[in-house]
Amino acid sequence: MKKKIIALLLTMIFAFNLTACGGSSDQKKGESDDLTEITFVLDWTPNTNHTGIYTAIENGYYKDAGLDVKVVQPSDDGAESLVGSGKAQFGISFQDTQSSNWVSDHPMPFTTVAAVLQHNTSGIISAKEDKITSAKDLSGKNYATWNNDIEMAVIKDVVEKDGGDPDKVKMLPENITDEVSALKADTVDAIWVYEGWAVKSAEIKKFDYNYFAFRDIDDTFDYYTPVIIGNDDFLKEHSDQAKAFLAATAKGYEFAAEHPDEAADILLKAAPELDEDLVKLSQNYMADQYIADADQWGYIDAKRWNKFYSWLNEKGLVDGTLEKNVGFTNDYLEEK
Repeated sequence: MKKKIIALLLTMIFAFNLTACGGSSDQKKGESDDLTEITFVLDWTPNTNHTGIYTAIENGYYKDAGLDVKVVQPSDDGAESLVGSGKAQFGISFQDTQSSNWVSDHPMPFTTVAAVLQHNTSGIISAKEDKITSAKDLSGKNYATWNNDIEMAVIKDVVEKDGGDPDKVKMLPENITDEVSALKADTVDAIWVYEGWAVKSAEIKKFDYNYFAFRDIDDTFDYYTPVIIGNDDFLKEHSDQAKAFLAATAKGYEFAAEHPDEAADILLKAAPELDEDLVKLSQNYMADQYIADADQWGYIDAKRWNKFYSWLNEKGLVDGTLEKNVGFTNDYLEEK
């Protein structure tokens, strides 16, 4: 569901444009000769989901691990196609959007190797005056949809579980780039957003809002979003470098969790076009989300992963059957 937004928002085609994404490890000429080059593909423009990557670059964690990491933006097809094709070694993806890959006759060769956040931080934002305080209140309201089957099924399910009538939710196809502006204009009543960015943006803009999270209604929807994927050939043929990349990345996210203000400055240095107040507020929120209640950054709980995919099977939302433990591994994370 995120891919449609990404395709509409991104105009830059994949061209390894390093300056647009904050560059690389900033090695001096000749200094990176002995380093393994890694290309990392974002899912969108730089934001606080990605701070650990930029922190690992800025603090030299990748260089110390023998790596020269370059960050690039995705093509219209998203990071999966670039990582799967081997044009990039790692990138950002989402458990829900990659589900169709695992039932394909010819799946793209990538694997999820780490969770960026431990829990799904997405939900519904609305204007406070509309009194949408939980999913049942969406009945009779206009919801901005991407017309994605999984997305619309989630909305239907949470409304029903919360005691509302999902058939009364008015699905309006909308391509929204600024949630607060859309809600103020009253073009829609409710929008699916990520708390760490859109909700914090509403706070910065002093917009009176209501918000509820999907996972608070049903933990089936506490799936992994976003995640880091790796190219299968690279993982198999260069396992030591893959483990080194994730160990350095973990250090980057651990630093961001412990030092959110410093991490925000690093992200702003890499992407100075971002709103400083929003980045600072978002980063302080995200500091508690990167690791949360897990024993270590990046760990994926098989029960939670499988529970969401079992729901997709039950609802017939994929053209086939998603097997248990398909598409992810914790094998490349450091053992803590």
